[in-house]
Amino acid sequence: MDKYLLKTVAVAGAVLMLAACSSAPEPAATTAAPATTAPAKPAGPVSAKTAFYEMYKPARTWATDIQALSLKSGELAGFKNEDGKAALWTAIFASPSLRQARRFTYAVATAGTIEKGVHAEVPEAWSGPTKAVMPFQNSDFAVDSDAAFKTAADKGAEWLKTNADKKWSMELGAAARFSAPVWFTEWGDAKGGYAQYVNATTGDLVTK
Repeated sequence: MDKYLLKTVAVAGAVLMLAACSSAPEPAATTAAPATTAPAKPAGPVSAKTAFYEMYKPARTWATDIQALSLKSGELAGFKNEDGKAALWTAIFASPSLRQARRFTYAVATAGTIEKGVHAEVPEAWSGPTKAVMPFQNSDFAVDSDAAFKTAADKGAEWLKTNADKKWSMELGAAARFSAPVWFTEWGDAKGGYAQYVNATTGDLVTK
């Protein structure tokens, strides 16, 4: 506390003492009950970009030349994924200089063995890109998961009318047969489900 502030406090205290001596005693003030604080609501599902950049920051501290290989939605106990937003996301980043790939997860809350926030697994050997799994740039990831989900759901609206109870999953990745990274959204499974590809750069539907 500086000298000016000490002086100010001392003067204020003297004024209060004089006022107390020259006036009648005031009735004791009642103590207000402490305000109750509502418990914090648990976080809800988030879009892919929100989770991606939370994972990207620590991934860059591991290797500055990282490139994304995939980004996938997951399920977390106690939460319901909706409209392209998920409570758990998993990303895999690769480092060409280290010749390694590393898996990161982002969870909105702690559930079971999964902890809230970002968790990084041990790096593994990576032999480089293949035609089926290619790295993609952050700038190519322009369309978020909720927007891609809506595009895919609108296209499959008729099927979804009678299959609204089917769980969905989303995965972002790049392959030689696509001109840009794509969102693969699937309801149900390969045997009795519905799926669509959406270009993650333009937001357009992609034919297989």
